[in-house]
Amino acid sequence: MNSMNSMNSMNYMNAAVGADELCFRSATELAAAIRRREVSAREVVTAHLEQIERVNPAVNAVVTLVADQALEEAAKADALLMTGAEVGPLHGLPVAHKDLHDTAGIRTTYGSPIFADRVPDRDHLVVERLKNAGAITLGKTNVPELGMGSHTVNKVFGPTRNPYDLSRSAGGSSGGAGAALACGMLPVADGSDTGGSLRNPASFNNVVGLRPSPGRVPSWPDKAPWGQLSVKGPMARTVSDVALALSVLAGPDPRSPLALETPGSAFAGPLDGDVRGLRVAWSADLGGTVPVDAEVRDALRPAVEAFASLGCEVEEACPDLSGADEVFLVQRAWQMELAYGSLLDEHRHALAPDVVWNIEEGRRLTGPDLGRAQLLQTALYHRVREFFETYDLLLLPVSQVAPFDIRLPYPASVDGTAMETYLDWMRSAYLISVTGCPALSVPAGFTSEGLPVGLQVVGPHRQDRSVLRAGYAIERALRTGERRPPVALRGGSSVALDGSRS
Repeated sequence: MNSMNSMNSMNYMNAAVGADELCFRSATELAAAIRRREVSAREVVTAHLEQIERVNPAVNAVVTLVADQALEEAAKADALLMTGAEVGPLHGLPVAHKDLHDTAGIRTTYGSPIFADRVPDRDHLVVERLKNAGAITLGKTNVPELGMGSHTVNKVFGPTRNPYDLSRSAGGSSGGAGAALACGMLPVADGSDTGGSLRNPASFNNVVGLRPSPGRVPSWPDKAPWGQLSVKGPMARTVSDVALALSVLAGPDPRSPLALETPGSAFAGPLDGDVRGLRVAWSADLGGTVPVDAEVRDALRPAVEAFASLGCEVEEACPDLSGADEVFLVQRAWQMELAYGSLLDEHRHALAPDVVWNIEEGRRLTGPDLGRAQLLQTALYHRVREFFETYDLLLLPVSQVAPFDIRLPYPASVDGTAMETYLDWMRSAYLISVTGCPALSVPAGFTSEGLPVGLQVVGPHRQDRSVLRAGYAIERALRTGERRPPVALRGGSSVALDGSRS
């Protein structure tokens, strides 16, 4: 039987290696140490379970826990290593899955009271691939209701708090994953992204999130497998760890009709290399199309300057994104009605007002609305394609605001501009979604209040590895992602950018 939100009575402090060291070691290093038998899978899983027990009550990131099952799987992983058998690249690594991704035998709620007791009988494809690579499931990470919006709060589990300031939002919809990674409760996690749901929580929690090219990570089951607005992808604390996870998640699958043929192994291996000479475009406001708070712009300036110091040619420029707003809003509304229209008919009273609004927006769409969106997106694709004939990368803010008050449903205004719906403040991410380009959120700075800010690194069509290489270069130059939230550390100390504690 699964243990939900509870721990067994064993003393998790008996791990041979210090819990802080294990919980904040990179996934790449941890997986290698397990394979070399320098540390056991059971020790690693134990340390992460203890970290969840100690820190999760403050942030509410992991919402369904299967501790006993995880320890049993860890013991099996150690036994398999003793036989000398070949093991997967994630062998013995603990993971938790987004509560939108079905997990066989483990409660999956979608953050909705309608599904509060739902236990699927099969795994989502991303869960299946992580398990096949040797990862050990610890449980599920929190999401907004039905995954709608970039603020993780729902009526089943409540809000996920930002570990850098518990009064602020952790972002979303992969907010539980972002907070759990920042707190050392997981070394790697899965997520999904329609309008920024891998990038926004990465930015808000000082971790790394990749929105891969559509089709890079196959999805099954999926009500709309021909759509390309929503994608699955990885999150971790480092770019190398995101690439490691992508090497497991990517690759074709016959159940996913648009899955790209490139094997996941193409993303394995070192990301280092010379970035000198890259032509880099930077825009603080997406070509004047979105308002961005001054604190965010100021926090990102050193990151942009760092690209120049690495030998890149940096200039202010942005592709023409006209029409992208309409494309996103139409496609999202259509997707919401397709996925959740039946819930509106049967459970309207149980749905949040923003969910009802977005589904009803989908019902108001006409054939010509969908057709116009297709024409606009085609024109957008070619403008962006031509832009990347001049530039190798596009740098942008991930989010238009820093983590906001957790009591708010969404920011009421950005840089003096009113936000009319729960989607408006996410435009810096969702306008990029409809280009079909891969986009990475990498830790880049902090506001004057100590709140994380991520840099969005966008690459040409299907150039996911190029984006990862650029992210790796700026990660090494800045080392911003090494700053840990005090709530996650024993003694409550913070870690400075040079790794020293205060």
